[in-house]
Amino acid sequence: MSQNIKYLLVGVVTACLIFSGIEPFDRTTWILEVFPVLIGMPLLLWFDNKHKVTMLLFALACLHFLVLMYGGAYSYARTPLGFWLQDIFHFSRNPYDRIGHFMQGFVPAILAREVLLRSAKIQSRKYLFLLCVCVCLAVSASYELIEWAAALILGQGADEFLGTQGDPWDTQWDMFMALVGALTALLIASRRHDQQLEKLATPN
Repeated sequence: MSQNIKYLLVGVVTACLIFSGIEPFDRTTWILEVFPVLIGMPLLLWFDNKHKVTMLLFALACLHFLVLMYGGAYSYARTPLGFWLQDIFHFSRNPYDRIGHFMQGFVPAILAREVLLRSAKIQSRKYLFLLCVCVCLAVSASYELIEWAAALILGQGADEFLGTQGDPWDTQWDMFMALVGALTALLIASRRHDQQLEKLATPN
């Protein structure tokens, strides 16, 4: 049953990837934003085929892919969902990129947790929590370096990819949202994750 759900999720992500690539707001931005999907989805399928990842991780990864593709299709600063949230909560800017960076912490936290528990077999939950948070911050910092490199290479052509919307503290906000996402994931999803890991470890 869970494998059928995974196939369905792969189908949804694939369809949305194709749809998002039909006349996106900016083709360069779309390529930059969906590039992690083009790398991440094959890796996810390979790991699942080799080791059987938890349903929680698989579903969250697919959700993250959808967030990236939606942002790529419109550019993060112009997503309709972001404008709707801006109107509802009276934000000063389109907040969709904050959602993206929240997911950048939330999903890698579960990924790091799964890898560390299954491969490194860390026993201390305190160390596990700390390491997962550190991994997420490292991922966030690496992404900011990629954005910096894109800005240097593409110049003004990277404006849509950066999506700073004139905020001088955008980089710091991005990393803070990744931290909040990581902490949230570890606090609310660890028990469910443990249950699914236990099922994977139990022979059928």
